[in-house]
Amino acid sequence: MASDQRIAIVVDPSLPLGLLANTIATVAIGVGAAEPSFGGTRLTDLSGRCICNSADRPVPILQASAEDIRALLLKALPAPETGTVVAFPEFARNLHSFAEYRDLFPSRDLSSEPIEGLGLAGPGKWVKSLTGALKLLR
Repeated sequence: MASDQRIAIVVDPSLPLGLLANTIATVAIGVGAAEPSFGGTRLTDLSGRCICNSADRPVPILQASAEDIRALLLKALPAPETGTVVAFPEFARNLHSFAEYRDLFPSRDLSSEPIEGLGLAGPGKWVKSLTGALKLLR
């Protein structure tokens, strides 16, 4: 993926801290899985200890209400060819297996679901046009 690619994660700040952290982590994993070049570079320190890097670019965590995140999701779709959209709909919170989520997903309409988190990655201009007015999560 080219260096002009940006990442942004948008979450509902009204979530309790633990759910907020879980939502951010889950969305970040989805973005990273869709575009492995954002991380995964093996680094070795002076003593020979190897780790994988966390990310190769900034990952701003932005805030918006669940309703505003849903509107942002619908505006982001369809994503450009090199764009990635990862959503965390509220109904997913009550499911405890991916198989259950995968099976239930086709019966849901994201245009009427509260969305607790959203990850966007892709051309800088596209990501910025969608998220430029949002505030950082504090």
